[in-house]
Amino acid sequence: MMLRRRKQQGSASAASEPVKPEADSHHSSTNERTTKTDINGLQEDKKTASLVPAQKPQRPLKKWGCMHTCCWLIGCLWIMWWTVLVLYNTLPSLPQYVTEAITGPLPDPPGMKLAKEGLQAHHPVVFVPGIVTGGLELWQGRPCADGLFRKRLWGGTFGEVYRRPLCWLEHMRLDNETGLDPPGIKVRPVSGLVAADYFAPGYFVWAVLIENLARLGYEEKSMHMAAYDWRLSFQNTEVRDKTLSRLKSTIELLVQTNDNRKVVVIPHSMGALYFLHFMKWVEAPPPMGGGGGSGWVARHIKAIMNIGGPFLGVPKAFAGIFSAEGKDIAIASCSCLNRAVAPGVMDTELFGLQTLQHIMHVTRTWDATMSMFPKGGEVIWGDLDTSPEDGFDCSLKKERAEEISVCESQELNEKQLDLSGKPQTHYGRMVSFGKEAAEMESSKIVRKTLKDFNRGNLPVRANVSCGEVWTEYHEMRWEGVEAVVEGKIYTAETMLDLLRFLAPRMMERADSNWGYGVADDLDNPKYQHYKYWSNPLETKLPDAPEMEVYCMYGVGMLTERSYIYKPSSNNDTCYIPFRINASAEGSSEGCLKSGVYFVDGDETVPALSAGFMCSKGWRGKTRFNPSNVASYTREYDHAPPLTLLEGRGTQSGSHVDIMGNFALIEDILRVAAGATGEELGGDRIYSDLLKWSERIQIEL
Repeated sequence: MMLRRRKQQGSASAASEPVKPEADSHHSSTNERTTKTDINGLQEDKKTASLVPAQKPQRPLKKWGCMHTCCWLIGCLWIMWWTVLVLYNTLPSLPQYVTEAITGPLPDPPGMKLAKEGLQAHHPVVFVPGIVTGGLELWQGRPCADGLFRKRLWGGTFGEVYRRPLCWLEHMRLDNETGLDPPGIKVRPVSGLVAADYFAPGYFVWAVLIENLARLGYEEKSMHMAAYDWRLSFQNTEVRDKTLSRLKSTIELLVQTNDNRKVVVIPHSMGALYFLHFMKWVEAPPPMGGGGGSGWVARHIKAIMNIGGPFLGVPKAFAGIFSAEGKDIAIASCSCLNRAVAPGVMDTELFGLQTLQHIMHVTRTWDATMSMFPKGGEVIWGDLDTSPEDGFDCSLKKERAEEISVCESQELNEKQLDLSGKPQTHYGRMVSFGKEAAEMESSKIVRKTLKDFNRGNLPVRANVSCGEVWTEYHEMRWEGVEAVVEGKIYTAETMLDLLRFLAPRMMERADSNWGYGVADDLDNPKYQHYKYWSNPLETKLPDAPEMEVYCMYGVGMLTERSYIYKPSSNNDTCYIPFRINASAEGSSEGCLKSGVYFVDGDETVPALSAGFMCSKGWRGKTRFNPSNVASYTREYDHAPPLTLLEGRGTQSGSHVDIMGNFALIEDILRVAAGATGEELGGDRIYSDLLKWSERIQIEL
């Protein structure tokens, strides 16, 4: 026991001597020095019995939250990324004979090659970026965002993600009721070519294409980046920012200032859906449309060259909303922690991170993500027993160094299906709870439908406070989760019903902005509403018979198609109740890996979604293409980079990296310089797209 001296107020000496404690056998050394502290903040040295000032108590450290841990990890990975970029960017400075000794003769960039052939800038060009790739900057914010006026919150270095993460999340969210800005916050798209030339330092999006166009003589007066806030619904970009009106005026100006030459439009990813919406909007009468009148598109648009367009939707868009999972998560700031990089961290909630909850909380306010839910229902994506991609074998090594004809492609596909000898994968079961449900014969499955449950009659958790990570899941009790699990299997149609059951308020916004079906009668007046304009199965191409439409996308990469889920084992009140079952595996060469079934595509968009409309839906004069607009399907077989000097690959078919694909860039430059689709060689198809398209029974 330690006794303390008491010092009398105003006295220089102690009032009494301390009582010495009994010696302990372990502390009997005369050289031992022990410190004692009295109540007035003085310390006594046991050997000298002198009083010294006590050290000031240290201030408690600020609490280290889960978001700080997450963003610390992000910061470390970004530093590693920049270090690699610095090293990589020093390599081209080596003498050319050194680099060619490593890689062989380097091919001329497409712009340089075509300039030598005499091609020059002809048609003005408009770029339409997709989701995520466009920069966003702050114009008005909360006190926590002081000093960030007109600084990028999205794109660039992402410094604010790990410097003030909760403040960043607050400003990236939209209002959950209106889908527009929360009060007191204004985040707007960056303007100009810099809006989407690079997504992050060293990570190009449009920069390579812009550079090659410049080699033909293009400059800012003949190029335009149609930047928009990719978080908003397409119609709300006009309501809030007048983006559609400004795009209409810009295209008119480009035509007038370039000798009345029509514009070549190049949308990427979700930008393809955005421009579909624009073409209907621009000719529709006010107040819903732009008032351009019939024939506006025919007078101003020469060609639309869609790159990786998710025309029929993307299954991973559902996975992102349902459980904030997927091979790619639409939050670049947390992409380093997604299942592709660190599945253990995300699945086990290591360190108590709530990364997935934060992702879900933010992305569920972004209406644009819901534009990419699968469209066409079971007609397009298949039912419990059949799907267009039945028989696809992920283990096949398709060596296609040279272009093959359509007949040869069909013959090869038949042989591949015959030789696979494997049971068919039920791709139409887009969500299955358990591997057994995914593989079992449908006649043997005992399941309940959500119609058997009325969410209004299910118990709701009251007074649940989940702070910044609240989602509509947190109102549900276990009975609601069980109702979903007992449904066992969900197709492209019923999984939308599943989301309406789980997140009715979010889906109320989705259903007011998007259509997901197949129109029975396109002349029905209801299809004049803007919610149908971005669904190619519920709208018509404009009356522009001289216009051309291209579907250009990569193939040869495994792309998410359907999922095996399980209930989450987390007992936290603010958990996400469903997770992809990463332990579900197929054969070593099969299409099931870590709970995900894969098909052919560009790693993000399945080939069926990217190519069906050009190969069948818009091919010739159909009810979706009454003016017989010419459509072309151009696939680019993926080949990974051979060396570091090739960067992200000049033959890549990946969803974003394809923007640096030399063959794709050359096709775009030739059309911009005046070539037609026939002069490019017409269709070029490497995948099984034609067979899959024929299996889709849809009225044309």
